[in-house]
Amino acid sequence: MTTKQAAAATGTDASVRPSIPMRFEVTVIPVTDVDRAKAFYVGLGWQLDADFNFDADTRVVQVTPTGSPASVQFGTNWTTATPGVGAVKSMYLIVDDIAAAREDLINHGAVVSEIWHREPEDLRAPGVDPEHKSYNSFATFSDPDGNSWLLQELTVRLPGRVQLTDVADLADRLLETSLQHERFDKAAPPHHWWDWYAAHMVARANGATNDEASALADKYMAEVKGVVIPPD
Repeated sequence: MTTKQAAAATGTDASVRPSIPMRFEVTVIPVTDVDRAKAFYVGLGWQLDADFNFDADTRVVQVTPTGSPASVQFGTNWTTATPGVGAVKSMYLIVDDIAAAREDLINHGAVVSEIWHREPEDLRAPGVDPEHKSYNSFATFSDPDGNSWLLQELTVRLPGRVQLTDVADLADRLLETSLQHERFDKAAPPHHWWDWYAAHMVARANGATNDEASALADKYMAEVKGVVIPPD
């Protein structure tokens, strides 16, 4: 594998990153009984976003797990996948505390597996990872049609994957951004610091490195806000 191929595989090559953000929004799952599926997911405490008919033969229901930016849709004549055979498997639900999440699901009527974690010699070692290593503890449950969900405990998110619900990681990202902004602040005319912060943090969220994000924030300030660092 060449150096460039390795960079592309790991996402460190800026030349292969998409220039347009694309946000994964909805997964469509097949069900045999729309009302039964709706009752199951709403019973878990998930938000009911929509339940409407496009016509006499087509109905769509959308639900969203608590705290999730992505949703699930199901309905009548809404997918060609065959319902009732668990057509959609291992949809990931990321949680901060897998034991608490499992207990909450059980209290809301779901049948949840025991928790397991990965060890070098045993990929399904019983219980939560003793060190609570991120991405390493799991449990599963299914809806009435066998569509399955995989709980995964996340304690430290991978670089570039900070979300607003990750308070500690967001604090680290704000600190990182503030340190980068010091250079711009010292050299630039008076400006609103939050404009530079926003541009930098959006770039980081879209996969830019720290230095790349700083350059993009400088460019945003110059082209959009008219704040330009004077030449030396």
